[in-house]
Amino acid sequence: METVQRNRQIANAYYNLGLEKAKERDLTGAVAELKRSLRFDKFQTDARNLLGLIYNELGEVGAALTQWVISMNLQETNNLAEEYLNKVRNARGYLEVADQAAKKYNQALIYARNENEDLAVLLLMRMLDEFPSYVKAQQLLALLYVHQEDYIKAGRCLYQAMKIDKYNPLAQRYMMLAKKNTGRAEVEKRKLKNAFSHRQMQDDDIILPPSYKENTGWQSVLNILVGLVLGAMVIFFLVMPASTEAMNGKHNRELREQLEQLNQRNIEIDQLNGQLEDARGAQESAEASLAALVSDNGGVLSQYQNLVKILQAYRDEDMRTAALLYVTTDMAVLEDGVLNATVEWIHGDMAQNGYEILMVMGDEAMNRREGAVQAIDLYQKSLQIRSDNPEVIYKLGMAYKASGDEDTANRFFGDVIMNYHDSDYAEDAKIERGY
Repeated sequence: METVQRNRQIANAYYNLGLEKAKERDLTGAVAELKRSLRFDKFQTDARNLLGLIYNELGEVGAALTQWVISMNLQETNNLAEEYLNKVRNARGYLEVADQAAKKYNQALIYARNENEDLAVLLLMRMLDEFPSYVKAQQLLALLYVHQEDYIKAGRCLYQAMKIDKYNPLAQRYMMLAKKNTGRAEVEKRKLKNAFSHRQMQDDDIILPPSYKENTGWQSVLNILVGLVLGAMVIFFLVMPASTEAMNGKHNRELREQLEQLNQRNIEIDQLNGQLEDARGAQESAEASLAALVSDNGGVLSQYQNLVKILQAYRDEDMRTAALLYVTTDMAVLEDGVLNATVEWIHGDMAQNGYEILMVMGDEAMNRREGAVQAIDLYQKSLQIRSDNPEVIYKLGMAYKASGDEDTANRFFGDVIMNYHDSDYAEDAKIERGY
């Protein structure tokens, strides 16, 4: 008991540290502290919910949903995770955009590893236009720009990343490299040095020359008049020509700089057009691959959504909805080490009860007029959970027979006769086959 209490105190301490870092926008540091908190007490719901919020802020929506789903499993009532899940689910198009962003980031990572940097840059630029809060994508794009020695664009990406995660160590390291190669680091170092090396002059710092003596009134007037004449001469003969020359020189330098910038822009545009032309075929192929990879129903986030709906159906004791959702969910995607216990429990319950629920729903459909088509679908879903059920196989054959598909019906009757000859449905199947 003392050990449990001690672990809980340590978990709370790490949670407080994570909360303070999150307030300071040190999101990477906050993630590390919150993970330590959960290592000591996995039931620390506040830490898990905050971790989900931070993942969502960093653009890692899948990781955020995982934490909130686990939180709901550990504490079903009075849990803010339910509110967060509802907000994400009700935000129109947000999950789809986040899902596409994650897939495009993974594809860009593959391109970068296979030395297709141009395609990776184009894909990341397009993705970040739609989902700019994805910190990892900003860092990857910055790294690609650094590799291409385009340090200004790299700095812009890192600036966007550090607006979200202020003290991200990887972003800070890349930013130092970008500043060093753009001269920015030297400017900041010089400013810092000047700020600490200068001090304000004090009265006792003023040194009077030994020849100093006070002037009389007439001498002062004469000195002023001489100074005015000399000043006018200096302005006319020295300052004005120098000023004119300086203005002309400045204007020429500005004009030359503008022409150089314009020339550089034209060179960059020509290079980019050449790169786009060379990559056109590869880009079309990549877009086709992405289109094949993207699926409204098969995405990872869609499976998490289904898992949330299944758990909600269990809480509502709506087992029919839970069974229907179960057979349309790729549960293997959710077996990531964190959700294994939840997924195994659902597998076990469905193996014991789910197939019977779907069979009963199929029986009800058969009793309705023209319900054979719906019954076929429900019987097939029942067989997805338990494929060796002769009762459902026989009823599926009857449903096909009722729909007018005698050939398919006989195939299922034959399956019962050949593989389940000891069952109660073997004789009925023989009669239906005409044996």
